Amino acid sequence: MKSLSLSPAPSFFMNFAPKPSRNKVAHEWLDYLRDSEGLGNIFAKTEDLVKLKANLSLALTELGLGHLAPKIEAGWRTNAQNELFLLVSNASIASRLQQVLPSLINELSKKGYVCSAIKVRLKPTSPAWEVKPRDGEKNSRPRGFNQVARASWEGLLDKLAPDSDLRKAVERLLQGKPK
Repeated sequence: MKSLSLSPAPSFFMNFAPKPSRNKVAHEWLDYLRDSEGLGNIFAKTEDLVKLKANLSLALTELGLGHLAPKIEAGWRTNAQNELFLLVSNASIASRLQQVLPSLINELSKKGYVCSAIKVRLKPTSPAWEVKPRDGEKNSRPRGFNQVARASWEGLLDKLAPDSDLRKAVERLLQGKPK
């Protein structure tokens, strides 16, 4: 029997990745979201949070606090398992939730959630005010020194030596001329 010897492929063939197959079929965008690699994990966590929000709303309704559900953002703490984190917009909601935490934990356990603790925190608010320039000051140039500042600079000028570089700089400053 003859032995067949294969010679190595030329080096220019080895440097390139194989061409992708042209028979691939376009996938639905939901397939990419559900894929375990890529966005699938984010999609699964989002679905879990939606279910948690719905069950939290049901639990609050059972406790007579269903009207608070739209004002609460819920999520699991990343560093502690079985600890629910509730973010609320104001202190009155936070204090009302603090009063019913044991009952809320009990209601959530009836709905299949293992929850050992609930932390309620206030959501940071954005300031209702905004700093705006006064009318007419948008493109106005500085007007110079007031009387007290001018007197102070002139007092310094009198104390400096006549041939001093600092004296020349203060004189230019008082004249309002750039360097």
